[in-house]
Amino acid sequence: MSTSHRSSSVNGTREPDGVTFFILQGLSSLGDRQMILFVILLLGYIITQGGNSMIIFLTQTDPKLHSPMYFFLANLSFVDMVYTTTTIPKMLVGFLSDVSTISVPGCFLQMFFFIQLGITSRGILTAMAYDRYLAICHPLHYTSIMTQHIQLLLIAGAWAFGTFCTLPANLITWHQPYCGPNVVKHGWGDPSSVRRLACADTSVDNTVSLSLALVALLTTGVLILTSYVLIGISVSRMSVAQRLKAFGTCVSHLTVVSISYTAASFVYISYRVKVFISVLYAALTPFLNPVIYSLRNKELQESIRRTLVRFRSLCRFLFLMNSCFRK
Repeated sequence: MSTSHRSSSVNGTREPDGVTFFILQGLSSLGDRQMILFVILLLGYIITQGGNSMIIFLTQTDPKLHSPMYFFLANLSFVDMVYTTTTIPKMLVGFLSDVSTISVPGCFLQMFFFIQLGITSRGILTAMAYDRYLAICHPLHYTSIMTQHIQLLLIAGAWAFGTFCTLPANLITWHQPYCGPNVVKHGWGDPSSVRRLACADTSVDNTVSLSLALVALLTTGVLILTSYVLIGISVSRMSVAQRLKAFGTCVSHLTVVSISYTAASFVYISYRVKVFISVLYAALTPFLNPVIYSLRNKELQESIRRTLVRFRSLCRFLFLMNSCFRK
């Protein structure tokens, strides 16, 4: 699509001389190599949805997994499934077309949910850290403190915190005039990439967005770090066997937290690397969560085995029933 054609086709209804859609440039510079990334992302998306669906199914159907830790894990899996769905399918469609476009309202909805869900997942990781702190440091009071009411409040708080840290900056950016060009140099509605297209001063937008991002990262990061410092102090007073048991309950969560916050440190890097890292982060983190918890968690592994046994028994029963009806 030529520049003149794009310029003439972006005149629309949002503003008298504004744009009605954005063109998502993504990783078009990769050329034919885009198909390799397409296959990787498609497989990753399928495995992510399947793995997280499996965790939700197991935590809802297996009585032995009806505990606060698995309640939070199921909620994290749900957020991861929606999180990847906000960006990856649109990117996959873009790989198969010459030009990937998105409407202005669609772009800002995608922007809101992508950031909101990312912060919500960190809020849930914070709740999980608090859960581990109570289980290890206050085991006698754990069941009386971590009631179902408290669990629901923590999850609601994570969603509310994600909305609080996302909505103001999103609304400010939405109300900016966009006169053209309309090419977003990212794979989705990335806030910083969209703000560069505004036809007005965006210093307030940038300040609000950066401030809320720091609030989201530092608040959850400090709370998680504090939880593990207190856990470390408590564990140092335990016997070797107790230390190993306590460490075993935390290692999966620590691994997921480390990956999440390490990836967030790649925000301030060069454009091309930033887009590539952002794509990998959006697909890889939700993909790794069920893998890490499945490999590290014995209770989850045993639940998978029990489910497979029940599934085999059901298949045998259906096969026998089918054989009887044929006779």
